[in-house]
Amino acid sequence: MQRFTISIDDEIAQAFDALIEKRGYVNRSEAFRDLIRKEIASRALDDPEGQCVAIVSYLFDHHKLDLSKRMTDIQHEHTGLVISSLHVHV
Repeated sequence: MQRFTISIDDEIAQAFDALIEKRGYVNRSEAFRDLIRKEIASRALDDPEGQCVAIVSYLFDHHKLDLSKRMTDIQHEHTGLVISSLHVHV
């Protein structure tokens, strides 16, 4: 692990300490590491060559005429993208 020092003005330090307390961090270092991880992950999302995983959830009326068949057809048309589907009654 590497150690480095940063300087910030008092107002930002107080706001950062309030954030640390609100989120329950043990110390400033862990909070700062989390902020860095979040920024790095955010930048990765901007990479058009990067990979992405998504979950699509929706509610629908399965009594609607032909809806289940249409949804199955769409899933079959995109078998390279749709890995799994789940049908749950709510």
